[in-house]
Amino acid sequence: MKAMVINEFGDSDVFTATELAKPQATADHVVIKVKATSVNTVDTMIRQMGEDLAPLSPALPGVLGMDFAGVVESVGEGVTGFAIGDEVYGCAGGLADLPGALAEYMLADAKLIAHKPKSLSMREAAAIPLVGITAYEGLTRAGFGEGQKVLIHGGAGGVGNIAVQLANYFGSDVYATGGDDTQSAVIEKLGATAINFKTESVTDYISKYTDGAGFDAIFDSVGGPNLLNSFEAAALNANVATTVSLVELDLTAAHFKGLSLHVVFMLIPMLHNHKREQHGEILAKLAEIADAGKLKPIVDETEFFLEEVGKAHDRLASGQAIGKVVISV
Repeated sequence: MKAMVINEFGDSDVFTATELAKPQATADHVVIKVKATSVNTVDTMIRQMGEDLAPLSPALPGVLGMDFAGVVESVGEGVTGFAIGDEVYGCAGGLADLPGALAEYMLADAKLIAHKPKSLSMREAAAIPLVGITAYEGLTRAGFGEGQKVLIHGGAGGVGNIAVQLANYFGSDVYATGGDDTQSAVIEKLGATAINFKTESVTDYISKYTDGAGFDAIFDSVGGPNLLNSFEAAALNANVATTVSLVELDLTAAHFKGLSLHVVFMLIPMLHNHKREQHGEILAKLAEIADAGKLKPIVDETEFFLEEVGKAHDRLASGQAIGKVVISV
């Protein structure tokens, strides 16, 4: 099979088209004919930083690519619920010792996949897994629910736009931050109230939208230093969930408000073989929501093919992509 392999870590030109042996199905795994794969920031980080990102980085030569949509080609012993010819999607490789999706075929743990949403194309389905699981886990842990006033930081981003749609699905009163008119338009189209964080201070918008009480739950897909804004915007005893906590912070505000902070690192099941079935269950739920017409990923209009993976990485890094960058295989 054809695969795009990296023999060294570095710039986007490190990918090399290579012929590899087609994988064989092993116990509890399936072989998938990959139809599409999307690019995540963590993919570009692994490609660039390599050993500095241990234990995420694979041994070289390696095949990257975490998200995929495709068709089951063969089924290993012990696999139930999937058959040859099934259309599936998931986030199941591209890091550590798990072979990735930048190939015509990939081996995947059946616990990490689910049947593809019937209403979405392969390209759309491939845009969901990593960001969808992250958003679902973050909202669940932050306790988003019906009638709550909730805030999503980075509502037009890859994780954020999915989080906005899911929060609406859960019946929350959704507000989301963005940095310009384009992002605000995306947020409004998704059914949330847009907040321009460059022109409105936290004090301004909690006064405007919560009468100064703060939001019941916050999902911060920006994280880092922005967590201080989340603490300021939170109501007493609120939950804050974030995807980025690699930062030193003064937790005084969180202490005096009695806040709970939840860190979402969705790669744990893949890295540690820990409760992998939960990812499959979340993907099945996301497919159900998508087929109910309540979830549709934003896919960047520029289409790339397998041998153009370097250009796809550059597109994501440019900041010019609107939605997920997807590669057709």
